[in-house]
Amino acid sequence: MAKKTKVVPLRTRKPRHSPAAYLLKVSLQEVRPPIWRRIRVAGDLTLRELHHVLQIALGWTDSHLHEFEIGGKRYGMPDPLEDIGEPPLDEQKYRLNELLQKGSRTEYLYDFGDGWRHDIVVEDEEPAKRGAPKAECLGGARACPPEDSGGAHRYQELLEAVADPTNKRHRELLEWVGPHFAPEEFDLVPVNRALRGAGSATWRRSRERFYTS
Repeated sequence: MAKKTKVVPLRTRKPRHSPAAYLLKVSLQEVRPPIWRRIRVAGDLTLRELHHVLQIALGWTDSHLHEFEIGGKRYGMPDPLEDIGEPPLDEQKYRLNELLQKGSRTEYLYDFGDGWRHDIVVEDEEPAKRGAPKAECLGGARACPPEDSGGAHRYQELLEAVADPTNKRHRELLEWVGPHFAPEEFDLVPVNRALRGAGSATWRRSRERFYTS
């Protein structure tokens, strides 16, 4: 009698067991001088959790929709009421160690209107360290642009107008950005304080307000 062959179903995604952390360089596209952050994140974070980390590290306020593009696939927050086009894959269901490795490059889009695109490069992979935070910012340069400032091109115009008292929009835009506007500053300490204070539970929160009627 012929021996029966056991059929083992294929796994579409196989988590990487090591290393346990990624060193990411995140840079805002089309902005000069560059706005960038270097962050270390645990490999078992979901893309949704990475989104929350990026919002804190960059300085955004999570006021708009977002999306990741990895390997030609889109990951985000599928809208059950949206029936136009192919919806993105649910970012809550994918972990970094299932999608990334050293040398991987991906894009993070925040605010579909202004179109803030971020390049994300996996610079290195590191083993787990006992007691290490799930996310830590290691460095960066320049402040995040103000929300709703119109994208990279408009932001450059804003910087030029604010810096030039003779510009016809100088007073208007200076009042709009407020007295504490400091585009060249970046302070690592409050960023890491916010990351520690947020914690994994905060990063997992669903932004369902975008989809409620």
